[in-house]
Amino acid sequence: MTDTTHCVRCGGTVAPDGWCWDCGAQQPAFRAHVEITVAGVAAGVSDRGSRRGVNADAMALATTGAWTVAAVADGVSMAPRAERAARVAAEAGVTALAALLRAGTLPETALADAARRAHHAVTALAESPDTAPACTFVAGAVGPEGIWSTGVGDSRAYWLPDEGPGMALTEDDTGEHEALSAWLGAGADEPSPYVRSHRPRGPGRLLLCTDGLWRCLPGAGDLRAAPARRPRASDSGDELLDDARFLVRRALDAGGHDDITALLVRHGGAA
Repeated sequence: MTDTTHCVRCGGTVAPDGWCWDCGAQQPAFRAHVEITVAGVAAGVSDRGSRRGVNADAMALATTGAWTVAAVADGVSMAPRAERAARVAAEAGVTALAALLRAGTLPETALADAARRAHHAVTALAESPDTAPACTFVAGAVGPEGIWSTGVGDSRAYWLPDEGPGMALTEDDTGEHEALSAWLGAGADEPSPYVRSHRPRGPGRLLLCTDGLWRCLPGAGDLRAAPARRPRASDSGDELLDDARFLVRRALDAGGHDDITALLVRHGGAA
C-alpha cells in the first residue's frame, strides 16, 4: 500500500483522506496503489491509473463467521472530495454488512441496509445539500450457501466460475449517454438497491470492480479469461491477489484512463 505521511507542498501532516492538515494541499501519491487480502479467501487491488492525480476508488473487506463481505466504491469525479466519499462508503458499507449478517439478518436485507447506511455516511460529509461528495457503490456477501450482491451506479459485480461461462450480477444505474441515474451522496435519492442472489453449482469467484476495469474488459467472459493468461512464474503464493493484480495490469496496459479496482472473493474450493 502506498501512502504519503508528509505533505509534498509544505511538509505538514497528511490527513486520512489524503489532504494536508496544514496547507490543505491534495497529495498526488496518496493511495496511488492499494492492496488488501485475506489469504486464500479474498484479495483486492486498486490503482489510480495513468491519468489521475488521486485514486478516487476505494475498497473494504471483512470476514465474520462463515461470511466474507466486501465493497467497492468509485468517487464521482465532478463532486468535491470524491476519494473521501468512496472510502467512507466502502468502509461504512462493509462494517454495516458484517454486523447485520453477524446478527442473523437475511443477506438480501443486510445488503440493502448496508447500501443505505453507506449513502447516509457519504451524505453526512456534506457542508450543504448541494456540495456533498458522491460515489458509486457495489457490495457482496459470500457464504456457504451462495453469493449475494447489490450495486448503486455503475460499479459492478460478476460471478466468474472456475468452469463455465461467467455472468454479470448487477445492472448499471445509467441513462442517456451513460449518465449516472443513481449514486450515493450529493443530490441522490435514498437508494432502493436491487439485491441478487446466486447459488453456484461449482467453485468460482465473486468480482467487484469499478468502471476503470470493466470498460477495458467489458464482458464476464473477458474478465474470467484474463487471469488464465497471466505468467505463473511471477506468482506470490496468493492466487487471488495475483489474479487481481493481473486484471488491474490489463487495464493499465490498455491506457489506464481511470482509477481501477478489482476485488475477488472465492466461493467454494479451489479449482
